[in-house]
Amino acid sequence: MTADPDCLFCKIVAGEIPATVVHETDTTVAFRDLEPQAPTHVLVVPRSHYPNAAALADGEPDTAAHLFATAREIAEQDGLDGGYRLVFNTGADAHQTVFHVHMHVLGGRKMGWPPG
Repeated sequence: MTADPDCLFCKIVAGEIPATVVHETDTTVAFRDLEPQAPTHVLVVPRSHYPNAAALADGEPDTAAHLFATAREIAEQDGLDGGYRLVFNTGADAHQTVFHVHMHVLGGRKMGWPPG
């Protein structure tokens, strides 16, 4: 898929909107969340536009796998030896607010269960 000209994350990927980018590959961009919910809160997005994780898995399964590899690298970079959480919100009821698939990498504090 190509970029969506109205998508916030597509604009970040294109460098049109500034973000604190912490990792980039040919297929992914990772940047700090503006409203962090943990000491480490990074969003990992594919460079291509898909509305949610299921659509990405159907359209570009290799890129979906790259999101997880990028998350591991971020966890190592941020010293999240005690663990970290990976979250996809899919749909408005799950509190997805930007409809460009993105993985939240959360860590640096003890997480509770159940989430949400």
